[in-house]
Amino acid sequence: MSNVVVVESPAKAKTIEKYLGSDYRVLASFGHVRDLPPKDGSVRPEEDFAMDWEADDRGQKQLKAIAAALKGAKKLYLATDPDREGEAISWHVQDMLAKSGALRGKDVSRITFNEITKRAVQYAIAHPRELDTPLIEAYLARRALDYLVGFRLSPVLWRKLPGSRSAGRVQSVALRLIVEREAEIEAFV
Repeated sequence: MSNVVVVESPAKAKTIEKYLGSDYRVLASFGHVRDLPPKDGSVRPEEDFAMDWEADDRGQKQLKAIAAALKGAKKLYLATDPDREGEAISWHVQDMLAKSGALRGKDVSRITFNEITKRAVQYAIAHPRELDTPLIEAYLARRALDYLVGFRLSPVLWRKLPGSRSAGRVQSVALRLIVEREAEIEAFV
């Protein structure tokens, strides 16, 4: 049976499937397949930053399609983008498929390429690797900070400054540094 390759974009999927031929089925995740639910407690700092993940309808639909394609397949290639977000998407896809039992007896590899050319895709298939744990951890830290800062500060911002959108993990800290520095300048004698 065929091997399954998961990419982020459906446009990439069609092109890559042409490059790889009939032994490969290429499917798209359509980006992230799950996220933190927008409720208090989805990230728990007191529990070593434990996180609860939830798939939306689109994510569940894509995972079902990938799981169906894996029936009879020997290998799954996670070929999402070669950046932190792409690594995270591959991690989520693998985790969800493993929890559903769809990966039993399957070999799972991570492949990356920086260009959608036949040569680059075939090279990636010939040189698979494991998921990059430091990249995944960087994603998890960024996502936890986005959630914690946004979830706590955004409601305060909305009350104090009607019409504002949200507080971000970078902008909020940068603004605080600017305000503190301005206070030091004003207090200087």
